Amino acid sequence: MNFTCITPDYTVAAQISAADVAQIAALGYRSIMCNRPDGEEAAQPDFAVIDAAARPYGIVTIHVPVISGQIVSANIDAFRAAFSALPGPVFAYCRSGARCQNLWQLAGQ
Repeated sequence: MNFTCITPDYTVAAQISAADVAQIAALGYRSIMCNRPDGEEAAQPDFAVIDAAARPYGIVTIHVPVISGQIVSANIDAFRAAFSALPGPVFAYCRSGARCQNLWQLAGQ
């Protein structure tokens, strides 16, 4: 699993699997944010699969889906609200990680 630490409290990555959650927990992340709509690609796991994998580790999850290439102000507001409510550090993912990084920058975190 490849990921990029944007700050000590925020990391972005490409699509993760349920099996990746153990490593995310071992690295000390307390929250997982998905910025990808379910069904964006046929092979991607639904958010519910990641949520179920995170529960045994006590990781808080949130789904803030954003359509790729179509970030609007409501998405930025939703991201900002979710990020401020989550215990850190936060591990965010989407298809490539770019959407998560763009949301971070646009939200002025």
